Amino acid sequence: MTVVIKLKRVYEPREKTDGLRILVERLWPRGLTKEAAGVDHWARDVSPSPDLRAWFSHDPGKWTGFQSRYRAELSANAEAVEALRTLIAGKAVTFVFAAKDEERCSAALLKSFLESENGLRRSRAAAIPPPLKSAPRRPAGRRRRSTA
Repeated sequence: MTVVIKLKRVYEPREKTDGLRILVERLWPRGLTKEAAGVDHWARDVSPSPDLRAWFSHDPGKWTGFQSRYRAELSANAEAVEALRTLIAGKAVTFVFAAKDEERCSAALLKSFLESENGLRRSRAAAIPPPLKSAPRRPAGRRRRSTA
């Protein structure tokens, strides 16, 4: 089953169609209580590192560099990404975030990363042919005798 991930600012009210609301920010959003945020899970481990966040500082001119650096962080953090993938499997999911720019934010990039990774997994599995049936192998340690 394909997982559909929606994006929404954490400041927007919770809706029934949100499903599992996952906060994908390193820091808790300003001015929100846990009740007001309506967050089911806080996935800080897959958010950008403090150094990357400070470098980017939501500067649109740094978006291209941020994308490549954040993707590298996600690739290096395979355990946390896999834990998130397991958490969202087969569920309606909304990633909630605090950024004002909804197109150039880490949540949009995380969504894109997970969708592309899932797509790669499916395409690789479909492209690998089934194993060939071969003759049984001789046990290790036995050698053929030379007849010459």
